[in-house]
Amino acid sequence: MNPLRSLILAAAGNEAVRRAVASAPLSRDVVRRFVAGETVASAVDVTGDLVENGLRVTLDYLGEDTTDRAQAERTVQAYLALLDQLHDVGLAADAEVSVKLSAVGQALDERLALDNASRVCAAAEQAGTTVTLDMEDHTTTDSTLRVLEELRRAWPSTGAVLQAYLRRTLDDCVALAGTRVRLCKGAYAEPASVAYADPHEVDLNYVRCANALLAGGGYPMFATHDPRLIEIVGERARWYGRSVEDFEFQMLYGVRPTEQRRLAAEGHVVRVYVPFGEQWYGYLMRRLAERPANVAFFLRSLVSRS
Repeated sequence: MNPLRSLILAAAGNEAVRRAVASAPLSRDVVRRFVAGETVASAVDVTGDLVENGLRVTLDYLGEDTTDRAQAERTVQAYLALLDQLHDVGLAADAEVSVKLSAVGQALDERLALDNASRVCAAAEQAGTTVTLDMEDHTTTDSTLRVLEELRRAWPSTGAVLQAYLRRTLDDCVALAGTRVRLCKGAYAEPASVAYADPHEVDLNYVRCANALLAGGGYPMFATHDPRLIEIVGERARWYGRSVEDFEFQMLYGVRPTEQRRLAAEGHVVRVYVPFGEQWYGYLMRRLAERPANVAFFLRSLVSRS
């Protein structure tokens, strides 16, 4: 793994670093580029702006590795309030929600996470939208896929997320190719025994996985900011006879917004992953680890408003 990425991921779990970042005078200005505020209202406002620009949205209430039932319940309530507001302002058709099972109790009990995720799925159905289950580190993959299978019994449109840097993912893509699947590269520090360490190998596996998803009868969602992969996915989609409505590109809020709008203007479905909430630190650190350009932007913003 890239030494800078390793350092940043280590910082994500360091409380002293978290306090230093949170207390830096301009940190909040930087965070606002990547995080849509701390409240449901701010998230809905950002969603409205993105939809007006021809983009779709998936919203993530930040928080993970919950070991407290009360916190898991607060996360569920935040999603329920969010879905109510999306419905009330007429945005539900263009905005879904992304849920991390670790935020709703997975570490405490898989059944608790399933029950809580079911409540969010039911609320999403009532609002007129759906849910995608975010994937986390490799130790939770099997559990997440088990919960996904159960949720799909009642809500078959529930989305899966698969990570191209895991060695197992091509097999998972083949198994889930007839369903709704987001393919991303992966953002967690993983051992070489389960994940590709070489970025080139990750890219190759991403393309192999993309082919498997495009060959299936489902709805693939390609999460990447890499111009080369975007071009390859577009070419492979045409080869498989996919129209622009039969798949989508996904990008993070605050990352390559001009490219997001360009792809949408060309007729592609583009969905922006929009995080919000008070627990923004871990999310921000993983975004910095993914793209060195984000590190440079962050550091410049700490010392200058230009």
